[in-house]
Amino acid sequence: MLNRDLLKKVKKIELSTRHLVNEVFGGEYHSVFKGRGMEFAEVREYTPGDEIRTIDWNVSARTGVPYVKLFEEERELTVMILVDASASGAFGTRVQMKRNLAAELSAVLAFSAVKNNDKVGLIIFTDRVENYIPPRKGRSHVLRVIREVLNHQPQHQGTSINTAIEFMNRVLRKRAVTFMISDFLDQDYEKSLKQASRRHDMLSFHLQDPWEIEIPDLGLIQIHDGETGETSLINTSNRSLRNAYKQKGQDRLDQLQNFFKSSGLDYLPIRTDVPYVDPLINFFRKRAMRTR
Repeated sequence: MLNRDLLKKVKKIELSTRHLVNEVFGGEYHSVFKGRGMEFAEVREYTPGDEIRTIDWNVSARTGVPYVKLFEEERELTVMILVDASASGAFGTRVQMKRNLAAELSAVLAFSAVKNNDKVGLIIFTDRVENYIPPRKGRSHVLRVIREVLNHQPQHQGTSINTAIEFMNRVLRKRAVTFMISDFLDQDYEKSLKQASRRHDMLSFHLQDPWEIEIPDLGLIQIHDGETGETSLINTSNRSLRNAYKQKGQDRLDQLQNFFKSSGLDYLPIRTDVPYVDPLINFFRKRAMRTR
């Protein structure tokens, strides 16, 4: 049974994303993800200008009239959403925490997929897979996916992208569209991501908070690392400390972005302090143009 607060959260996300899905992402999603190929639909009589290679010789021989085969795109896809639920997701200094942003992104992607009659599945992971929902269709299934993301209470603190990808490869026998939603605070996962991208159509959404790059002058503050459990007391009024913090954060971001760029993998940074609508629309449109 769902408690009243959770139902309100699910309803709020559904209402806030419905217009986005119906008016914007429905079309963008369809243009980006083309389906697995073409499948036979029907035959009709040949008309001048038709491609000779599409003539159905068996039907033509039986009827004595030339017929051509018509094909249509095999639209149905399997979409798998992988959500990083590690302790670092419970961080956000502006509009919302990364964990809440992940839930809303999951909702937009799931509703867009179902609108296009695709199946949607969910993998929630920390340093191990904590929840798995097999791909299915339908609005009620999407609502379940959103509920699970919102209501999930992580049992572990760390992050293992490798573990999530290994599990995904075991449960997905056919090629799928996969969305990795994470802050990528992990190590040695690059090889797994590249291998997965050769098997699946893989897109990565990098959740970021501005304080992860640059911390403001707030005097003496206590910082707790949710994944390692370490707590530190730092003086943010120290300019050299802030500069070193900024440099370290920027170096990590540059390294991550360089990896995705050099590997040719689809990557979109999404910040907690900036609306994600325009970046996501532009991301889909650029990808659609590239894949035409």
